[in-house]
Amino acid sequence: MMKTVTIYTDGACSGNPGPGGWGAILCYNGAKKELSGGEKQTTNNRMELTGVISALKALKEPCIVELYSDSKYVIDALSKGWAVSWRKNGWKKADKKPALNPDLWAELLELCDKHELHYHWVKGHAENEYNNRCDELAVAAAASFQRRI
Repeated sequence: MMKTVTIYTDGACSGNPGPGGWGAILCYNGAKKELSGGEKQTTNNRMELTGVISALKALKEPCIVELYSDSKYVIDALSKGWAVSWRKNGWKKADKKPALNPDLWAELLELCDKHELHYHWVKGHAENEYNNRCDELAVAAAASFQRRI
């Protein structure tokens, strides 16, 4: 029987592009683990994707994952099958324009294949304490790269 892990993620960017950060919280059986990181020159969507990728990479075995994010870009592309279609069509969207961030989408889809994911969109900057904490982690990570410029 697979373990069920709840994951919250968020990404942030100071300028778009600019210094960015991501935060993730993994919850399992009463335990909580926080992760964060960032890049000195990136976009908000790349940080949103990196947060999910990093959280899934932290799992040591296949799991049922309840994924919460305030990113419609991430949740819709996964739950509606858009990202799978982009990959199948050589990273082209339905309008024949290139899909953005194909490197990260390819990595994320590989990780998704290892787990059973259930997708949940949450309103950002609202009353979800874990989403708000992920935002704090992401903003702090972005700020640490801002100071290095």
